[in-house]
Amino acid sequence: MTTDIDIARRATLRPIADVAASAGIPATAIEPYGRAKAKIDITALPAPAKQGKLILVTAINPTPAGEGKTTTSIGLADALNLTGRRAVLALREPSLGPCFGTKGGATGGGYAQVAPMADINLHFTGDFHAITAAHNLLAAMIDNHVHWGNALDIDVRRVSWRRVLDMNDRALRDVTQSLGGVANGYPRQSGFDITVASEVMAVLCLAENVADLRARLGRIIVAETRARQPVTARDLKADGAMAVLLADAIKPNLVQTLAGNPAIIHGGPFANIAHGCNSVIATRTALGLADYVVTEAGFGADLGAEKFFDIKCRQAGLTPAAVVIVATVRALKMNGGVAKAELGAADVAAVTRGAANLVRHIENIGQFGVPAVVAINHFGGDSDGEIAAIEEACAAHGVRAILCRHWAMGGAGATALADAVADIAETGGIFAPLYPDDAPLLDKIRTIATRIYRAADIAPTPAVATQLARWEAAGFGDLPICMAKTQYSFSADPSLLGAPVGHVVPIREARLAAGAGFVVAICGDLMTMPGLPRVPAAEAIGLDSAGQVEGLF
Repeated sequence: MTTDIDIARRATLRPIADVAASAGIPATAIEPYGRAKAKIDITALPAPAKQGKLILVTAINPTPAGEGKTTTSIGLADALNLTGRRAVLALREPSLGPCFGTKGGATGGGYAQVAPMADINLHFTGDFHAITAAHNLLAAMIDNHVHWGNALDIDVRRVSWRRVLDMNDRALRDVTQSLGGVANGYPRQSGFDITVASEVMAVLCLAENVADLRARLGRIIVAETRARQPVTARDLKADGAMAVLLADAIKPNLVQTLAGNPAIIHGGPFANIAHGCNSVIATRTALGLADYVVTEAGFGADLGAEKFFDIKCRQAGLTPAAVVIVATVRALKMNGGVAKAELGAADVAAVTRGAANLVRHIENIGQFGVPAVVAINHFGGDSDGEIAAIEEACAAHGVRAILCRHWAMGGAGATALADAVADIAETGGIFAPLYPDDAPLLDKIRTIATRIYRAADIAPTPAVATQLARWEAAGFGDLPICMAKTQYSFSADPSLLGAPVGHVVPIREARLAAGAGFVVAICGDLMTMPGLPRVPAAEAIGLDSAGQVEGLF
């Protein structure tokens, strides 16, 4: 079988200037990064004549069988353009950690890919490196301030700002730093998170412009004083230098699909740790260029879509017109109790059982008032009976399910989906977030857990409840919630598949992301620094005799 990277390598790409011109981006707004990538200077764009319709692509809970959310997003954007509609794709950038770990890259697959595939999955235009540098500069300035007299009276026991690295490395989760004597600073316990979990990443993705970026960076809380008062990046005079490091990273990146259609790829917060959406700047740029903008939110709709609605759309004033929920026969069979090794055998009953997971997501999207359609991402072994079972389950809940073959056929395999999406986007709905701004923080967490996860209740530790009350008293009570939870289940238990009800969601920690503008509720045993699997994808990645990347997927 031809691999994704082989397909990508054989594609003939359009010059990036031509891609920009086809999207209505003037040459003066393009800053090329080689032949096939460019930054967009949004200050040089003309004022848009109108705003396009925003289409969110989300999915069922991910399984090892694969769902193909990014592949479907790309196939849908190509199909919209193929059917005579003006569409632009707006996606997140991949993280190096998953590329070399279990998940692999995030540029789609088959004939529904964005290119140049290897560049995008690896260093791209350096955005993630800039975010890592800005984050770690702030960490260095905290320790430096303490070393040189600690004028702010920072309590080194209450420094909450950890360092980051864009790599899966469990050995860095908890570390003791500054050992070796007086010259190396004050020893303390700390650790690393993965870059995509950094608040700097969230800040970049939610900022309106450069001025808002610096303001948000300045509001980041990094520690407390001995009097329990917050210490911010602005207090440390770090916000200006951090903004300088991010001056190019805040500009959206322009690439193309294999069909030559424009794709804006920018930012990449994880959806199980952070808010899982591409940047507001990229989305708004796309909305000013096209009639339809296809974007995605990470992992299943219980995480990515909920945060897209309750955090990104709430903060940026965006109104989604339609939602696509991606499912596969294989993944629903796993939710129905079939082991991965047995997925090749047809099992209509298992699909019917597993469809409970899909139905739950359909119901949840309905709570936000946005019309939805289901995309069945086709695999070669899918039987007619299994596909019919999904269609029947969706029809029983008033939603169309459309078989899509974009992996094998590109946009031509998703034209029926494009037509359905355009139809429901024109009909529209009445979008509303799940909870009001002024609800207590603990009530917001409980609302998400009970209405989206179908939990009986939440179980915050006493320390979490106390911390949330303190933040409300300090004026942060109107912030939305970013749930940090396993992506594999509606519960906090990754082994509990399907559509569980009546479980309790443990809230073991809360973090205030004052710069990003949300409160993070960490559920169960979720790690903010992933580890590599027993056999990491990195073992199969290398360069061939011509210096081309092999093994990346």
